[in-house]
Amino acid sequence: MSDAESDKQAAAEAAAALVEDGMKVGLGTGSTVAYLLPALAQRSLQLRCVATSLATEEAARKAGLDVERFESEGGLDQLDIAIDGADQVDPDGWLVKGGGGAHTRERIVAAAADRFVVITSGGKIVNALVAPVPLELLPFGLPATLRALDPTVLREGADPSPDGGVIADYQGSVDDPRGLAAWLSATAGVIDHGLFPPDLVADVLIARGGEVEHRRVSS
Repeated sequence: MSDAESDKQAAAEAAAALVEDGMKVGLGTGSTVAYLLPALAQRSLQLRCVATSLATEEAARKAGLDVERFESEGGLDQLDIAIDGADQVDPDGWLVKGGGGAHTRERIVAAAADRFVVITSGGKIVNALVAPVPLELLPFGLPATLRALDPTVLREGADPSPDGGVIADYQGSVDDPRGLAAWLSATAGVIDHGLFPPDLVADVLIARGGEVEHRRVSS
C-alpha cells in the first residue's frame, strides 16, 4: 500500500472511532470513504446509515452495514454524524468536493448531520482553493447554462450524477470562495456546486505519515 493510501486508511479509521452505537450515519463517496466502510463494520455497532451514491450504498451493504434510502417517506430526516472526503481543504475550512460527481447528495447529507467530519490525506490540504470546482447542472437549457457559467466545461466521459444531473467543472478563479459559491448557486440551471463552507464542517481529520491531526472547524 502506498503512503497516500495508508494515510487515507488512517484518517478513515480515526473517523470510524468517532461513531457510537445507535447513531444515524451519513456515508460519503470516494476512495477515502472506501476505507471507512470496513472500519465501521469491524466495530459491530448498531447503526442506521444513508449513502451519498449507489457505489457507497453497495459497498456498505457488502461490508455488512445497514443502509436505508434517504428519500423514503417516513425515513430518516436527521443524522448524528456524516463522514466524507474532500478534494481540497483550505486553512479556513472551505472545501472543494465533487470529484466523484455526488456533491449534491453529499451536501444534503452533510447538512442533515449534527456533525460533519471530513477525512483526508495531507496532500489535499492547500493554502488556497483552485479550479476546478465541480458542478451539477440540469440537462434542460444546458448550452445557455454553460454560457452563463463561462469558463465552465463539461467533464469528459463523466457519468450523470446519482440523480441524473450533468457533471461539469468551473475553471475560473476561486480567490473568493464565498462570493463564487453565491454566484454559482444563483445561476439558473445549476443544481449544486462543490464549494462547501466552513460553517458546514465540524471536524477535519488529516492523516500524514501515519499520524492523524484532528482539526476542529465549527461546532
